[in-house]
Amino acid sequence: MNQAIKAQSKKNKIVICWVFVAIFSAFANRLNAAELIMFRSPACQWCEAWDMEIGQIYNKTEEGKVLPVRKVDIENPLPESLNWIKGVFFTPTFVAIDKGQEIGRIIGYPGEAFFWGYLSKIAKKVPKTD
Repeated sequence: MNQAIKAQSKKNKIVICWVFVAIFSAFANRLNAAELIMFRSPACQWCEAWDMEIGQIYNKTEEGKVLPVRKVDIENPLPESLNWIKGVFFTPTFVAIDKGQEIGRIIGYPGEAFFWGYLSKIAKKVPKTD
C-alpha cells in the first residue's frame, strides 16, 4: 500500500509541475504579446468618441488582431506590468507595445482617419506570426 501512495504522490507532483509550466507559459506569452494600451479617463469625451466609432469593431480588424486593445483608466493605479510606460498626460493616449517595448504611440483621437492611418503604420512593426 505504501508503494501505491508514493506512486500517486509522484504522479500528483508531475501534474502540478505541468500545470505550473502551462500557467507560466501563458503568463510569459502575455508579457511578450503585442497589444495596444488605451489610456483613458471616465470624463474623456474623445475616449467616448473612440468607443463609439472604433471600439465596437476594433477587435474584428487586422490591426485589432495584431494589437488587441487593453483599456487602462488613468485615474486608477497602473497595473504592475505597465509601470514602465511613462509620459502619459492626455487621454486618450494609445501606446502600442511588443515584447515589453513601446513600438508606437498615438496621442489623442481627432477622428477615424487619423487613428487608422497612424495605427496601420505602428501595426506593421509587429512581426507576423504563423
